[in-house]
Amino acid sequence: MRIRIHLKIFLFILLFCLTKQIEIYGLLMLFAFFHELGHLGMGLLLGLKPESITIMPLGLSIAFRTNPEDYNEKRKRGTRLAVRKMLIAIAGPLTNIVFIILFLVLPLKLPEQTRLHCIYANILIGLFNLLPIYPLDGGRILKNIFHLTSGLKIANRLMYQISNSTVILLTAISSIAILYFQNIAILFIIVYLWGLVISENKKYQIKNKVYDLLEKSV
Repeated sequence: MRIRIHLKIFLFILLFCLTKQIEIYGLLMLFAFFHELGHLGMGLLLGLKPESITIMPLGLSIAFRTNPEDYNEKRKRGTRLAVRKMLIAIAGPLTNIVFIILFLVLPLKLPEQTRLHCIYANILIGLFNLLPIYPLDGGRILKNIFHLTSGLKIANRLMYQISNSTVILLTAISSIAILYFQNIAILFIIVYLWGLVISENKKYQIKNKVYDLLEKSV
């Protein structure tokens, strides 16, 4: 299994140090690790084997080996693989919800501020990953739902439109938030999201050309 580290993570560490939020960033990375354990656990339950782990500025990412039979076994207008990907994507935010409930309900012997920071970190990770932007969990869940109901080509087109619309809306909202909270960390998060969207847009354009060529050859 390969382990990779995004060099941008060091830039984020420096940023949170300069803004005196390194404790929050440490908690975010800690619960991002547990978030990915949720993905990993679901993947193992579904019989998939982890292929690589990537340490990114806002968490970790686990890629699984896929079995050829998962592509061939149909589920509605999609495949069994689409169902498995959707369940794996759901498992991450669900893990954060479990932690929020535990910190709210269990009488843990923690300082009140630490407990609140842990709840805050899990809310941030859960909400961030549920954004309808591919390849975040929210985007993966939506894409696989569209895949199952409408087919892969339509799913790719819908996620392309939704991802771009969401990041534009978030950019507008965050511009106001940066002025109000005077927190430059928000800017770096938006830049990070734009990087994800632009990268996926390039992949989408390539897939579209492949679909067009296949349709013309039929």
